[in-house]
Amino acid sequence: MRKIFEGKTKDVYEVGDGSFQLVFKDDMTGADGVFDPGANTVGLTVEGAGLAGLKMSVYYFKLIEEKGYPTQFVSAQGNSMTVRPATSFGGGLEVICRYKAMGSFIRRYGDHIHEGSPLDAVVEMTLKDDERGDPLINEDALIAIGILKPGEYTELKTLTQDICKVIKTDLAGKGLELCDIKLEFGKTQDGKIMLIDEISGGNMRVMENGETILPLELSKRVCTV
Repeated sequence: MRKIFEGKTKDVYEVGDGSFQLVFKDDMTGADGVFDPGANTVGLTVEGAGLAGLKMSVYYFKLIEEKGYPTQFVSAQGNSMTVRPATSFGGGLEVICRYKAMGSFIRRYGDHIHEGSPLDAVVEMTLKDDERGDPLINEDALIAIGILKPGEYTELKTLTQDICKVIKTDLAGKGLELCDIKLEFGKTQDGKIMLIDEISGGNMRVMENGETILPLELSKRVCTV
């Protein structure tokens, strides 16, 4: 296999048959040893975090496909996941769905809303750009700079809210509350939008009785089989 990308929490390899492998690492986003799913730097390394992320991703990709939403997932083995090729939006577009005002939402809008206030599946989009701190971007700007075509913003927003509702409902059935989650989408070779990357404790904030559930514990609670 040939490594084509080295990320903060995963490395990407070209398999040679047209598919790719995502290799999950034990690195987690955050700062000063504290986990933060919204951070764009590696803040800590926890043994087993990579495998936990892989297990959760497989669990939710399968569940989401069962509900009729397309993903790039093919199979999993060891600490890696085989995926279909996907074309990202620009250099990478992250879509955040928020059910509670927390994290960067409060850092930006804390003068107008209290931490923990309920949000009705608010969708935000950010560009993957470490140097600029993953800036927020709106629909007009995404179209103006050529990352999205007219109509695709609405399609992404609707897909995000529908998929996140599936995840939120599943977590609620386990006694857990989804507060916010970050998804990523790409396009198939014939131009259809599909869910890509991962769906793990590393890119969502989940609580139980007011306490945040860390990714390793969350994986154990979700992936009971």
